[in-house]
Amino acid sequence: MTTRTTTTGTATTEVAPRRGAPLHRVRALLRPVRTKVVLAVVGATALGLGLTGVVSYVVQRDATEARVHASMRQEVAELRELAARGFNGQQFTSVDALLAASIRNDIADAHESAVGIVVGGNTYVPGRRPPFALQENERVQELVRSTTPDSAPVQETVETEAGPTRIIAVPVSLPGAAPGEPALGLYVVGHALDPEFAVVAENARTFAVLGLAALLVVGTAGWLTAVRLLRPLDDLHATAVGVGATELSRRVRVHGDDDVADVARSFNAMLERLETSFETQRRFLDDVGHELRTPLTIVQGHLELVDDTDPRDVAETRALVLDELTRMTRLVDDLTLLAKARQPDFVNPQPVDAGRLLDDAFDKVVPLGDRGWRVDARADVEVVADPQRVQQALIQLVSNAVKFSSAGDVVALGSAVHDGELLLWVRDSGPGIAPEDVERIFERFGRAESGRGVEGSGLGLSIVAAIAEAHGGRVEVASLPGAGATFTLALPLPLPLPVEEIPGDPGAADPVPTAPPTTPRTAPPAEHAREGR
Repeated sequence: MTTRTTTTGTATTEVAPRRGAPLHRVRALLRPVRTKVVLAVVGATALGLGLTGVVSYVVQRDATEARVHASMRQEVAELRELAARGFNGQQFTSVDALLAASIRNDIADAHESAVGIVVGGNTYVPGRRPPFALQENERVQELVRSTTPDSAPVQETVETEAGPTRIIAVPVSLPGAAPGEPALGLYVVGHALDPEFAVVAENARTFAVLGLAALLVVGTAGWLTAVRLLRPLDDLHATAVGVGATELSRRVRVHGDDDVADVARSFNAMLERLETSFETQRRFLDDVGHELRTPLTIVQGHLELVDDTDPRDVAETRALVLDELTRMTRLVDDLTLLAKARQPDFVNPQPVDAGRLLDDAFDKVVPLGDRGWRVDARADVEVVADPQRVQQALIQLVSNAVKFSSAGDVVALGSAVHDGELLLWVRDSGPGIAPEDVERIFERFGRAESGRGVEGSGLGLSIVAAIAEAHGGRVEVASLPGAGATFTLALPLPLPLPVEEIPGDPGAADPVPTAPPTTPRTAPPAEHAREGR
């Protein structure tokens, strides 16, 4: 262990080297997912190649041994055939002659040799120089000394100058040999194994080199593929790091159409929901802080100035405070409703009969004021919508119409199907809306100039727009100053339906009339027509 010595002034400190630093660096290198993926792919490929190499080596070695054995058995079979058929039509009368003829006519393989030994007599070797000398092998000599006419063939591996050599030693005898001729001998065939197995080893080395090259190719291809496929995760990480409480507009770049891309899309959708939630919260807090400050100030001021000894002043202050608290309660309820408009459970869609929906809304709004109540048209179709929210929107539109109209003025409701949408409208014969105020009236606390001084929070049309958007629809307005206004709630229908006639001139571009009529444009069926005062 080495130490590093540092000197500061007169003090000397020995600092031991940091333990585990190399291990820490290795862990840091292995931490990225792409590194783990590539290592896993390369490891699996290496394992597969290794198993393939081992199996191939074993199979080739077994095949080589089988070929060696087959070659030696063939030599023995040729000896037996020669003994049976003789040579040039003459049968052998001595083992000596049989072994000499067999060795002389033998054509051995490159790594093979044979020897014929007559017990107590001559030894016959191939004419060409054999790769090894079997006749000098001690084990072969032992077999010669122990050979009898009843001895069984011997197969074993012996050591020669060529290395491990597989031999077959077969006793040779001729029962019908001539008197005085040698009747017993030993025929030995040997095959050197190392040269044969060297070919198998060379094949294994070639396979190993090719396997390493394949691993290099697989590793490179795997790394490039992992980098490309995991790029969305890098973007996701960068985006997640960059996202803060005040920066929720960043999005992950989506590459491709695989499951990793689906993760990026899901993350973007999550950011969208978070941004919407934060924006809704911020607007809610801003609106509450802005709109409640004035009534709270009014309540506080009157409570501070009230003369508790004056019953009249106390009663007037109490009435004013209750009125302001009622207005604040209504305002908070409206703001809370708008804050919930972006939540998935804001609406509960279900199949609803549009005709019954309009009838129920009409029955609820008639008591709102002394107006010329009418139903312009009634569509008997089924729409998938939240009946309570839709009626809430219609009642809000009717409430606005009542506020901006006088006794006896026409306030009409109607519904029709047009271009695959259900149109629900409320029209009145009030003062109308100036073109420059059309967009402003749907904003929070937005009011038209003609609406200044009219009681309300200024959130009604914002609520109507939020209900329409939650249904995948929209709200439109058609109005001319002094000619009334028509507000139309357009909701998508689940299936294409035949187009019904709607108020307005046939073929008109707008789905709502440009000027509110004073009489119904479409004569409804008798059972659906309603008028009220």
